[in-house]
Amino acid sequence: MSLIDLVEEKQIKKDLDSFKVGNTVKVHVIIREGDKERIQVFKGDVIVKRSSGPGATFTVRKISFGIGVERIFPLHSRMIKKIEVVRTGKVRRAKLYYLRKLKGKAAKLKEAR
Repeated sequence: MSLIDLVEEKQIKKDLDSFKVGNTVKVHVIIREGDKERIQVFKGDVIVKRSSGPGATFTVRKISFGIGVERIFPLHSRMIKKIEVVRTGKVRRAKLYYLRKLKGKAAKLKEAR
């Protein structure tokens, strides 16, 4: 095992809930404003999961006041307090970029049973 592997092993979080592309998740993010900290929740659909290891990221998309908002989160970041799966979506794609073009009910994902 190399020195890089040892350093990366310490960075990886082991207590994360498993989630997939298509799931609706609540991401609890620590926000720092000056010397204060607070937790902000970002709720939306996971449209992409990229790579593995310490550089893994996932993208969450939500609609806020009629405008699509996407945010990319590093999976093993210390700024992420927890990830809650709200509902599981039924999808047949690995990446859901097509949701960017859809509006209203067409942009909703069916729930897996």
